[in-house]
Amino acid sequence: MTEELDIEQSDALLTYLRHAGRIGTEERVITTNLAGGVSNRTVLIERPTGEAWVLKQGLAKLRVSVDWVSSPSRIHQEALGMRWLERLAPPGTITPLIFEDPDVHVLAMAAVPQPHENWKTLLLAGRLEMDHVEQFARLLATIHLNAFTCREQVAVIFDDCSFFESLRIEPYYRYTATQVPPSAPFLDALIGDTRACRLTLVHGDYSPKNILVYRGKLILLDHEVIHFGDPAFDLGFALTHLLSKAHHVHHCRAAFAAAANHYWRVYQQRVSAVSWGAALEERAIRHTLACLLARVAGRSPLEYLSHDERLHQRDSALALLADLPRTLPDLIHQFTERLNSYAQHPKTDRPGDPR
Repeated sequence: MTEELDIEQSDALLTYLRHAGRIGTEERVITTNLAGGVSNRTVLIERPTGEAWVLKQGLAKLRVSVDWVSSPSRIHQEALGMRWLERLAPPGTITPLIFEDPDVHVLAMAAVPQPHENWKTLLLAGRLEMDHVEQFARLLATIHLNAFTCREQVAVIFDDCSFFESLRIEPYYRYTATQVPPSAPFLDALIGDTRACRLTLVHGDYSPKNILVYRGKLILLDHEVIHFGDPAFDLGFALTHLLSKAHHVHHCRAAFAAAANHYWRVYQQRVSAVSWGAALEERAIRHTLACLLARVAGRSPLEYLSHDERLHQRDSALALLADLPRTLPDLIHQFTERLNSYAQHPKTDRPGDPR
C-alpha cells in the first residue's frame, strides 16, 4: 500500500484492509462514506460479526473555499490523543482506538452504536437540554483537571503545537486579522499570549459537531488539534458555538444564552481549586470574542449563518473587542443584547461589506 490510498474508494479500502490483515480475505463488509467535516475522509466499516469501525484519513488540503493546508500526519496526533483521553476523560466518553497506520495516515476507532445523534444537529433544531450542557462542561473540566495533575508528563508528550498552529492559529486568528484589519492588534496580542500560556491538555476542537449523544451520554470525537497549552482556548471555542446558535436559532436565543452561562458556571466550579482558575476567565473572554469573529471572517466560517448574520456577528464582536466585558456572563449578556437589537433594527448592505 502507498500513501495514495483513498479510503473513500471502497474497493481500494477493502484491498488495503485485507492486505494489512485487518479483515479476512473472504470477509464481506459494508462500507459507508460519512461526512467527515472539512479535514478528513471518514468511512464506516460494518463487519459480519456486528463489530463496526470508523476509519479516518487526514486530507492535505482541507475542503473549504479558500486555500488551507495541513499535514495528513495529524491523524497520528489524534490517535495519541485518543490513547490519553481514555485515561483522562470520564469513562465511556472517548471512542476506543482500534489501530493506526502511519504509512497511509489512517486510524480506526470503534464506532458509536446506533441509534445516536450529533449534538450540533440537535442544537440547530432547537433541541437544547441542560443535562447535555452540563455534561459538556464537566467533560472538558475533567480533561483539563486530570491532565493538570500529570502535567509534567503530558507537557512532554503533547509538546507539538504545529497542528494547532496550522488548524487554529493561522486559519482562525491570523487569517481573520487580514480580513478584518481593526481586529489585527487584538488578535496578534492574543496569538502571542496563547503561545506563551502552557498549562494543561487542550482539545482544540471542543465543539458540538464533535459530540455524539448515545443513550443520553455525550461522546467526544476528533482530537487532531490536541496539544499542551491554554485551556481558555477550549472554553472560548465552545462558547462561540453556543452563542452563534443563539444568533441563528433566534426563537431559542434566551435558552442558548442560559446554556452558555450554565456551561461556564459548571466548568468554573469544577476547576476553581487549581491555580490557573482565577486568571482563566479573562483569557476565555478574549478567545470567545476572537472565535466569534473568526467563525464569520476566518477560513472556516459557520455554514449555517446567513450573510447578514455573519455581518452582524462581525460587528458585534468588533464592538465588544473595543470595550472588553469584565466577565463571561457580561459577554454573553452584551452579545445577546446586540442580537436582539439587530433583530429589531436590521442593517444590510453596509458600505465596504464583503460579498
